[in-house]
Amino acid sequence: MASRRCSRTGCGSPAIATLTYVYADSTAVLGPLALAAEPHCYDLCSAHAERLTAPRGWEVVRLQPEAYEHRQSHDDLLALADAVREAARPAPEPVAAREPVSVGPATGSGPGRRGHLRVLRD
Repeated sequence: MASRRCSRTGCGSPAIATLTYVYADSTAVLGPLALAAEPHCYDLCSAHAERLTAPRGWEVVRLQPEAYEHRQSHDDLLALADAVREAARPAPEPVAAREPVSVGPATGSGPGRRGHLRVLRD
């Protein structure tokens, strides 16, 4: 696996952590180096990861630094970082509502009795 470099301009040190911004929550999450390079995430070396600050009003979530050494593991911290990245992705387009379907009387039911299933509008 090729080593990735720090995303900071002019820094050639190897990356050990990945920084992800969750704009909707005004949160910056610094966690273990992602298994694959993500287009909206930043890989940081140890020096830049330690000195990381966020804009005023933002919260910084730092996952345990010892987790950085276990880049290939699938533990809870890696799952949390993946969940944050997933939450940062745009939501899919809503599906257009369809017209309600009429459900006739159930087979074998008596006269005037309706089926037990109905389609309700949202």
